[in-house]
Parts: sequence; C-alpha cells; structure tokens
Amino acid sequence: MDPQSSLKLSVIIPARNEEDCVGDCLWSLVRQQEPGFELGTDWEILLVNDGSTDGTRALAESFAGVTVVDAGPVPRDWTGKSNAAWTGAQAARGEWLLFTDADTAHEPGSAQRAIAEAERHGVGMLSYSPRQLVKGLAQRAVMPLIFGDLAATYSPKKVNDPGSYVAAANGQFLLVRRDAYEKIGGHAAVKSAILEDVELARLAKHRRVGLRFRYAPEQVSARMYRSPGAMWQGWTKNLGLLFGNAPALAGMRLLQLAVLAGIPVLMWFFATSDVVYRADPGRALYREMGVIALGIVWLRALWGFYSRVAKSNFRFVEYVWAPLGVPLYAAMLWQSWFRLTVLRRVEWKGREIGVRG
Repeated sequence: MDPQSSLKLSVIIPARNEEDCVGDCLWSLVRQQEPGFELGTDWEILLVNDGSTDGTRALAESFAGVTVVDAGPVPRDWTGKSNAAWTGAQAARGEWLLFTDADTAHEPGSAQRAIAEAERHGVGMLSYSPRQLVKGLAQRAVMPLIFGDLAATYSPKKVNDPGSYVAAANGQFLLVRRDAYEKIGGHAAVKSAILEDVELARLAKHRRVGLRFRYAPEQVSARMYRSPGAMWQGWTKNLGLLFGNAPALAGMRLLQLAVLAGIPVLMWFFATSDVVYRADPGRALYREMGVIALGIVWLRALWGFYSRVAKSNFRFVEYVWAPLGVPLYAAMLWQSWFRLTVLRRVEWKGREIGVRG
C-alpha cells in the first residue's frame, strides 16, 4: 500500500450477493459527506465485489462516488471475506480504513466521529458493535441470547484494557489507521480465519497498536439476517469459535430453561395437591412455605436469566421472548461445535470454508 495517504478515510465494503441490503448501506454512507469532508476529495467508498452473481455490482455502480473493485479468485488458504477486504485495502488511499459490511446503515457524521474518537483515545483500531435490527419471532428469541453471551464473554471493559488478554472486534464496523493495519499485517495475517475481525483485534493487542471496542447504537445499525435459514447458517459458522466450550454453554442454557419451566410446575403440584394435608393437616403450613420458597427461587432464576440477556443491548420488548429461543440457540451451539470440531468445515454464501489447526 502507498504509505503516502492522499485521503482522510477509505470505506471498504466486501460484498458477495448483497443486492437486498447494499443499497441502504451505500445510501447511508454517501450522505456522510459535508463541508470539509467531501466524497472523492477527502474520503472514498470502495465496494469490493466478491464474485457476486446477483445485482450487487450494478447497484453499487449506480451510486455516484462509489468505486467498485473486483476481488478476483480466492487464493488457496484464504477466506473470501479476507481476500475481498485485503483487495480493498490495496486499492485504498485513506489514512484511515473503515471495513464495514453491506448489511449496515451508518448515521450521518458517524465516520468523522469515529475517527475523532479513535484519535482522542490514542488507538489504532476502533470497532463498534452496531444496534442489531431483528424481524420475526425466531430472531427476537435467539439474537438477544447470543449477544448477551457475547457481551459477557467479550466485556468491552476488558477488551479496552491493554493489560487484559481479552480481545474483540466486530467486522460490521472496524476502523483502523493505515500504519496500524500494516503493522499487524492486515487481512493477509488472518487470511484463513473464519473470525477475521476477532483475530485482527488480537493482533492489535499483541502488537500494541491500541484497541477500543464498544456498543454504538448512535453510530451504526445492522440487520444481519433476512431469514431464519440465513441466521442458522451464519451463527453455526461462528458460535463454536466465539465461545470456548459451545456444548457446555448449550447445556447450561437448557438447564436454565428447565429450571424456569420446571419450578412453576412443582409450585402448582404442591399448591393443588392435598396428599400431605390428608396425612397430617398440621403440615399444611410447611406446604405453603415450600411453595413460597420455590417461588423465590424461580424469581431469582428468572432475574439471573434476563440480567444476562439484557447485556445484549436489545430492547425489553425484543428480548422478552428469549426463553422461547433457548432450544434453537442450544441446537446452533451444538451444530457449530460439530461442524468446526468434527467435520472441520463450514459453508457461507455458497463457499465451503475449511477449518485449520
């Protein structure tokens, strides 16, 4: 890459068959320009067409100021997304590189605010977790569960602590200064990684270029999946890598559900049964105390469940359905573990990805 950056920012969008969402993404980016931050003069948008067979390329070309770059064939041992991102980085002219997904929508002024935030905190890499848009019962029930566990596993406080080994980034919004990107080796250094964003974050911490990560609903939003099938395929590709022991997490979640569903049944049984009362009418008080104790345990379990889900940053009206999503979430965890550990291959957007290591 040319070390003499001629622009302040290059926005790089790897895109493969994204005609259903890339238009909204590009529109939200094009409207970022304002006096002193003119598209084509101060910054650029590069859409990297990753072998799309739909109308992604034509749609991108219809936007004035958007440059379309073709990624070309995926080299051996590379994932398609890393190859596309690396291709975009080679063509970029910006001092800062913003890698973002085609399913995102950016708020006006977000790009400049993100650069200012990175410079204010003195970091070479800044990543936002977007506000997630969900539609349908399946997404409302499952997505908060996943993002709640992600927030607990990858605490922003620990991620932002240089002394902590915890590292995370979200490829939906990943801003990196050019010199920092070069220092960590860019996407070429994570060419075969399925979770290239997390691996880049780990390299950023290891090479001490500075890393900042936070939830940023005021900056960017994303609608990750358009159907339950796409959600299944997407998360079964990632969950086994995001969580250290996916089967154990699945078991824990199912046990929580069993407690939440089972205790009310026990309460009903003891409250309506007169077996104990007939044997010894004096023990009826103990029965009532037992029902109350079970109720307290149930409320505590319910509070613990929703406290963790609330970390997802979804609204209550969206995550209230989370208990219904536990069986599907557990199935995703198990399936992801099986594909990554036993089959050692996953599929995404018509490509099979081998798991190394």
